[in-house]
Amino acid sequence: MESKRIAAERAVEYIEDGMIVGLGTGSTAYWAIQKIGERMKEGLDIRAIATSNQSESLAKAIGISLVSFSDIKAVDVTIDGADEVDRQWNVIKGGGGALLREKIVAAASKQLIIIIDERKLVDRLGEFPLPVEIVQFGYEMTMHKLTELGCRPILREKDKKPFMTDNGNYIIDCEFGSIEKPVELHKEINMIPGVVDNGLFIHMADQVIVGFEDGSVKELRRMV
Repeated sequence: MESKRIAAERAVEYIEDGMIVGLGTGSTAYWAIQKIGERMKEGLDIRAIATSNQSESLAKAIGISLVSFSDIKAVDVTIDGADEVDRQWNVIKGGGGALLREKIVAAASKQLIIIIDERKLVDRLGEFPLPVEIVQFGYEMTMHKLTELGCRPILREKDKKPFMTDNGNYIIDCEFGSIEKPVELHKEINMIPGVVDNGLFIHMADQVIVGFEDGSVKELRRMV
């Protein structure tokens, strides 16, 4: 947890007065939200938009002022975690089940800062199962089509029932083992009827901050 916390706190240093801030979801984003709350007590003046009901509840509890997309035209900076990041800054997200809202907020952001611990930095994506959000109707057929792309799709469950996203959809965790062409795979998955979106965030990250177990933190450079 320490490596996640230090990465999150470094990212929060980029937030300035008057900004609209996107609040990510998950264990790493939790620390960023907590740090934002601390800075607001010290006088930081920002408004935020949350990527999940979970993050929204946390933000309200610590006094962060929330807005909706009907109130704003863009997000200045979003800070969010990831399940995997490769050396080209392609990202897998969705382990927490909020990939769709996270992607909507990220796409509306002038800057997306991804915060991770060192274990999430990989040479090639795919060891972490790729989450895909799908509609409930005909989900069995959608899973079959995902299989044709070379993965083993697993319907995510919670309490022995299908896991439900904040949008009322299912999550399919696709075990690829290795993703050699993330750009092409992203397009192929989203062409399947029934798919809402998938957890590949391609060419979206503007910055990646990594926390290490030894207490150090590094801001990475993208490898072309």
